[in-house]
Amino acid sequence: MPGHDPQSTLYTTAQVRALDRAAIDAGIAGIELMERAARAALDALRRRWPQARSLCVSCGPGNNGGDGFMLAALARAEGLQVAVVATAGQSTGDAARARERFLREGGVMASAPAALPDAEVHVDAVFGSGLNRAPDGNAATLIEALNAQPNPVLALDVPSGLAADTGMAFEPCVHATATVCFVGWKRGMFTARGADHCGERSLSTLDIPERVYAQSSPDATLLVPQAMPARPRDSHKGSYGHVLAIGGDLGAGGAVRMCAEAAARIGAGLVSVATREANVGPILGARPELMPHGVHVPRNLEPLLARASVLAIGPGLGQDDWGRGLWQAALDAGKPTVLDADGLNLLAADPRALPPACVLTPHPGEAARLLGTSTADVQADRFAGTRALAQRFRSVVVLKGAGSLVADPDGRMAVCPWGNPGMASGGMGDVLTGVIAALLAQGLSPWDAACLGTGLHARAADLAARAGERGLLASDLFVYLRALVNGRA
Repeated sequence: MPGHDPQSTLYTTAQVRALDRAAIDAGIAGIELMERAARAALDALRRRWPQARSLCVSCGPGNNGGDGFMLAALARAEGLQVAVVATAGQSTGDAARARERFLREGGVMASAPAALPDAEVHVDAVFGSGLNRAPDGNAATLIEALNAQPNPVLALDVPSGLAADTGMAFEPCVHATATVCFVGWKRGMFTARGADHCGERSLSTLDIPERVYAQSSPDATLLVPQAMPARPRDSHKGSYGHVLAIGGDLGAGGAVRMCAEAAARIGAGLVSVATREANVGPILGARPELMPHGVHVPRNLEPLLARASVLAIGPGLGQDDWGRGLWQAALDAGKPTVLDADGLNLLAADPRALPPACVLTPHPGEAARLLGTSTADVQADRFAGTRALAQRFRSVVVLKGAGSLVADPDGRMAVCPWGNPGMASGGMGDVLTGVIAALLAQGLSPWDAACLGTGLHARAADLAARAGERGLLASDLFVYLRALVNGRA
């Protein structure tokens, strides 16, 4: 994998174990990797808390605990006051060697469930990335104690109790202030509960050679900041597509208006709206650049479909006869489409083939309905759910939520590292639909439009949230979307 960028690649735990084995096969001893991990953790601790003079390291029985014992030994050698609390009476393999080194050099160890000693920084080295069940026994008691004490916690590799492949947090799970990850980013650190439990994230590849990474392909990639290229000077509105936003049943005109305005702000040349007649005046009054049309029955939609190059179906559409009729007529047109909200709910009730260039943007509840499962099941493995949807509907899928995921039918996966809890407000999904539709209209592929659009949307929300997350409105994103798509922010 030439040009491997460790900061933007995500792996499963099985892939990281394979990288560990490959590094050892390449001549790096396991104990050397453990010492490198401990050194990287100590460096991260020094950067984050330079004034700290006392540590408490909580160690489990496996290699994550070995990293902790090695860190404790290195920290003692540098003059820090170090206490260790261990969940097991012995370790094996390289972890046993690290434990022996700590004790041989004068370290003192207590056995859990002893009370945690006071320390300026606590280190979580209980489980790491290999856990696939809820912690119990002494380990659970130790994790609860770590969460109860008031001082910062540095997690080694992955917070103990976090499922590294999915971002699911078992109970209990360490709430880390910061996490230093080893070898490669674990994909669950960036979605579901991962970000909440990891805190500030940093990565050390332990100086593993590039040739080792070349033997493995990552499971997913992180989105990176991007913008659209500058336009030629002789551009005209016909060069950048015509988006038709379809929705806005009675009482829901704001949804389709926000979708349409988002498409305009991202640069679609023309934006029309097919909606209830009652919404036409308010949309024109609020945003005269849009072209709203009252549509009573599906045949009224035909001339609008003929002029459009991309469809955005679903915001405020409803699921009664009016909405269902427009949905059916729009999908029958076979044009590049973004399907959201009630457009997805209608699809769940009446599955059908979709246009060849189609992007679906479900939240977990909508994804569950499309898959015939529960929201909890979708959230338990967001990666599997997103890939299943992309394969089932032969479309690009954006699964919204903390750490939004983008997948295509061939299994390609990207993860959005931006976004904030302020986005949990009405209209945010309508704006995303318009953003992606506008990018399709400007010539991007469904995959590129979904990736760029998801990133622009989340980054705009982060800029808007600088004034505070609570009270963030979907329309607050517009000014930032315009700046970001032009590379001005």
